[in-house]
Amino acid sequence: MSGNRDLNDPGHNGNGRTEPKLGNLEDLHRPPAAAPDDGLPKIKVEPEYRRDVSAGKSPYRKHNWFLPALIVVLAAAIGGLWFNQTRLRSLVPRTDFDDVLHRAQVALQQGHLDGTDGTSARELFEAARGLEPDNDATRQGLNQVGRAEIARADAALHAGKIDEATQALTNARELLGGGNDVDRLTQALAKAQVSSGQTDTLIAQAQQAFSQNRLDGPDGAAALYQRVLAAEPDNAVARHGMDQVGDAAAAQVQKALSANDMATASAGIDRLAAMLPNYAQLPTLRASLSALQTQTNGALADAINQGNDALRAGRIAGDGNDTALAHFKAALAIDPNNAPAKAGIGQVAQALVVQADAAIDAGDADHARQLLDEADALAPGSADLVAARARLGQPPVPAIASSSATSNASSGAKPQEITQPKDDTAASPTVHLTGAQEVQVADLVSRARQATSRGNIMSPPGDCAYDLYRGALAIDGNNPGALAGLQALPGEVQQQFNQALRGGSLSKAGDLLNALDNLEPGNAAIAISRQRLAYAWIDQAEQQFDSGDRNNAAVSLAQGRRLLPDDPRVRELAARMQGSR
Repeated sequence: MSGNRDLNDPGHNGNGRTEPKLGNLEDLHRPPAAAPDDGLPKIKVEPEYRRDVSAGKSPYRKHNWFLPALIVVLAAAIGGLWFNQTRLRSLVPRTDFDDVLHRAQVALQQGHLDGTDGTSARELFEAARGLEPDNDATRQGLNQVGRAEIARADAALHAGKIDEATQALTNARELLGGGNDVDRLTQALAKAQVSSGQTDTLIAQAQQAFSQNRLDGPDGAAALYQRVLAAEPDNAVARHGMDQVGDAAAAQVQKALSANDMATASAGIDRLAAMLPNYAQLPTLRASLSALQTQTNGALADAINQGNDALRAGRIAGDGNDTALAHFKAALAIDPNNAPAKAGIGQVAQALVVQADAAIDAGDADHARQLLDEADALAPGSADLVAARARLGQPPVPAIASSSATSNASSGAKPQEITQPKDDTAASPTVHLTGAQEVQVADLVSRARQATSRGNIMSPPGDCAYDLYRGALAIDGNNPGALAGLQALPGEVQQQFNQALRGGSLSKAGDLLNALDNLEPGNAAIAISRQRLAYAWIDQAEQQFDSGDRNNAAVSLAQGRRLLPDDPRVRELAARMQGSR
């Protein structure tokens, strides 16, 4: 700073320095042209930064683009996190999965390939797959275990350890599903198992089994001939023997088809396909079975429809072939396991009980007894039937009758006194109970309710809800608590069945389904519950089979087949399991 300063300037202090001053603050709001000279140095301001005081505008413009830009950035970040959540989740530490996977890899390195104590490589890799089914590391690990089992089988075979080689090959086949190495080892192992001296022995055993009509099974003719062919694929005697086995099995199927026995024919075709998948007559036999099924299904549907029509028309039972009972029995003659026909028989029993109740109300005890006897022959466990007999004064002898009698004797209580009306036309007998008997009935009803809550519906005998309610009704046939509890059992059992099925307790669900079938045989919803349970067993069998647990898979499949023997899912899984052997 310099410049020559006016010594007469009021801001000059005489020392060659100019003191700063603000000037007149009142002139700040005047327009620039009207403002007087304040003696301060002039500052040039760029036009775009001038303050337009008269317009009241700020010299700095607010930038409104910041907030929208921030929203866009946040949205992009959230979207990126959402679409990459799987990859990001993999970055999060997974203590349980990583620990199991690490232990599996260590067991594989140590050669501990298989076992039953939960510490083998196979078990641990399968456990890791259960935690993360889609993880590639578990699939690769199980494949490595399979390859290691191939190497173990090779080493055992070269060392002459046939049993160990067989077990290792079985494990490898389950893990790898097949392949050139599996096929190579299968043939080599078969040759090692069957020496030249054993071939003649096996053929002799196979011929003897064939003469005894033992075609399939581990000691059947087919299995014995196949052992020979595994070691000697070109053995002419064994090949001819297998042809004989196929012809005999096909003859059995044809006999069942001629007798319209579809269940036996279907099972025979499945066995034949397992023994000889390429047997020439298999397509013909399957076509004959399909034609018989079509024909039979038509007759079966007609019988069931006619039975339902007769039921709606009130032709319940009696003489003649045009009653509901006759038609449903005809359907069961065609297919003994047909669920709609069984439900129809149950509906006939229920209709007879309804008619018996009406007869009791009308005072016709003899007709009521006749109707209840007919219903008892069809559905002896029906809760409505038991209640109706109790109303009539004919409660069935319960499983706890002996214990009840013992209790009466020990307590000094007299047997119930039932006074029958002289004309035998009253709706129900008049029951006079002693005080001890009233206490006993109340105790039986209370125990029955507790048994119901525990799920003890039809078992154990004597201490289940069904028997306890019947015991109460044997003493007091008109007891409202026992009657209401017994008739409410089907609904309670259905709820417990649903809970057991959701919880995976399939055996318990099966017991409850059997109880429901006995208590309410005419309920059409039982068929739906049966299908749900069957599919749950089949789902479990598929999971067990895919994890290599063949034995338990076979057990689960058998349970599903028992419930729905002709279901396509049962056939498909059975074919998969047979084809993988």
